[in-house]
Amino acid sequence: MLLHGSVAGGRRAGKQSYDESVTPVFITLAIVVVTALAFDFTNGFHDTANAMATSIATKALTPKAAVSLSAILNLVGAFLSVEVAITVTNAVIRIQNPDGTPIAALTQDGGFQLLAILLCGLAGAILWNIITWLWGLPSSSSHALFGGLVGATIAGLGFGGVKWIGDGSTLDGVVGKVVLPALISPFIALIVSTISTKLVFFITHGVNNRWREAGFRWGQIGTASLLSLSHGTNDAQKTMGVITLALLASGHWTDTHQIPLWVKVACATAIALGTYIGGWRIIRTMGKGLVEISSPQGMAAESASAAVILTSSQLGFALSTTHVATGSILGTGLGRKGAKVRWSVALRMVVAWLTTLPLAAVVGAVMWFIAHLVGGFAGAVVVFIIICGAALAMYIRSRRDRVGHHNVNDEWSESPPTADPFAADSTEEVQA
Repeated sequence: MLLHGSVAGGRRAGKQSYDESVTPVFITLAIVVVTALAFDFTNGFHDTANAMATSIATKALTPKAAVSLSAILNLVGAFLSVEVAITVTNAVIRIQNPDGTPIAALTQDGGFQLLAILLCGLAGAILWNIITWLWGLPSSSSHALFGGLVGATIAGLGFGGVKWIGDGSTLDGVVGKVVLPALISPFIALIVSTISTKLVFFITHGVNNRWREAGFRWGQIGTASLLSLSHGTNDAQKTMGVITLALLASGHWTDTHQIPLWVKVACATAIALGTYIGGWRIIRTMGKGLVEISSPQGMAAESASAAVILTSSQLGFALSTTHVATGSILGTGLGRKGAKVRWSVALRMVVAWLTTLPLAAVVGAVMWFIAHLVGGFAGAVVVFIIICGAALAMYIRSRRDRVGHHNVNDEWSESPPTADPFAADSTEEVQA
């Protein structure tokens, strides 16, 4: 159904002018790998807030120290487990026969069909990540990735190409491994965080507020570190799974239950670099926009998030760390008497959560149709150029209202709605 004729012709022509190692299909594989690592990078700066927003907001850590520590621990965490990577490899696109061998239709002609689907799915994920970063909205990088892959798969292979559910014996497929954890995990985190916050203030009742804040700031350093480590065990692996899928498609890897070492190293490095850049717009929204948070609340939120994420990583559930972290922060507002929760900001986040997967799927599908229209290797190049051009345009737009480590903790203010679709509060709330 895809671009086989064009690719086959490209390969035949390529034999006359290229070495076999640099055929159009091989170059397409390289483009997919580079694009996947670019997504991993955006995942890093998009999700830095999940681990460090509360520590930065309470001044337990300086902004630069927070992102540096988070980057190092994301790098380490990426090597601790491969369960989520295997979930991505097996649970979204139907790539295996019942006996475990790859489906021949997806691996013929160098696997170009599956490579094109992966590239277009990554396009949907990257563009959604960058535009929500521009708006300062902590949406889910995980759902952007799965949405893009689902949309491109439906466009290229039809609905049957998506592994919606498992065989009924275990939770599997998009529904079991992605959708259900997404619906359940924020509420679990919120409940755990609410209870933790109540306990913290109950136990420390009567302690001088100055000493309580100082003590819990030290505790936050430990819990934020654990949360960064857990983020690495979950999010970096999603890109590992995508690259492994690409290698399976092209015949450069055959084991659907193992991840090549170089893939682990590359993905861990990419997410760590993205984390170090710091997604300051989203850090500001989560640290200052949801709840005016104190150090005891910050420690409770980070502990709850880390517990939920680490448990899910070991079970192979590719949940959204953004959903978990946001649920935990809201829980601290509910758990502390008199705390102010900005429900208007929370509502915008929920809208972004609900629209992430379907809108990323639409972008992934549109990218596939563009690639299909152009045809062959040229189609893949056009999609890559679109990604680069759109990302550059949004970055240039972000320079108009910069937010960085110098102003991420400025007082939050509700401003008139901007032209952004989710009406994010402007004074960089909301931005960088």
